[in-house]
Formats: sequence, C-alpha cells, structure tokens
Amino acid sequence: MMSMKPDNPDIERYRIRFGQGASDRTAGNNGRFKVPVDSKMLFVIASDGLGWEHVSVSHPSRVPTWDEMNCIKDLFWAEDETVIQYHAPRSEYVNNHPRCLHLWKPVGVEIPRPPMILV
Repeated sequence: MMSMKPDNPDIERYRIRFGQGASDRTAGNNGRFKVPVDSKMLFVIASDGLGWEHVSVSHPSRVPTWDEMNCIKDLFWAEDETVIQYHAPRSEYVNNHPRCLHLWKPVGVEIPRPPMILV
C-alpha cells in the first residue's frame, strides 16, 4: 500500500519554510507548499492524520483546474494510486476558502472504482 511521499525531493523544494504555517522535513506529510504548475502558482496544505491523507489546493483568483489537480495528485501520491474528491451532503458543507479543492485518501483502504467501461 502506497501513501503520501514525505521524502519526495520535488515536494520538499516547494515546502513553505518561513512565516505563517512554516514547516520543515520533520513535519513529514504535514505542511504548506507553494507549487508552480504550468507557470501558475498553487497553494497546497497537506496533512495526514485520523486515518486519512489529505491535500487542499487553492489558487489566488480561481478554482484549480482538473489538470492542476492531477499534477498535485501525482506530486503527493504515486501515479497508480486512487485519491478522491468528495461532494458531501449539503448539510455537511465546509467552505473556508471559495477557490479551494481537496483530495483525500483513506490509509490502508483500497478505494473502490467503477469498471473502466463505465468511466
């Protein structure tokens, strides 16, 4: 079972090391990151805890695109891993940032996927 890649040098070079929310390698998968994707800067908060791996991805002026989310997914997880973006019941909505999307992966659980013919 793969998990977030805490020792990935690509991740570490984007880690925010000074100021609010700063961290270093000792924080493992937890921290804030500033990641350039196709000349656009994305802000990422990564965490692992309570049985979940999670990244939130935001852009200063718009919602991240599908391609940008794929780049972030492949930066933080292996290309052959499945992560999910939830659309929770409206009664459980949490919106702390209007231009932020989230990727989630439960630890130690294979995420079911529909047959490829349906996708």
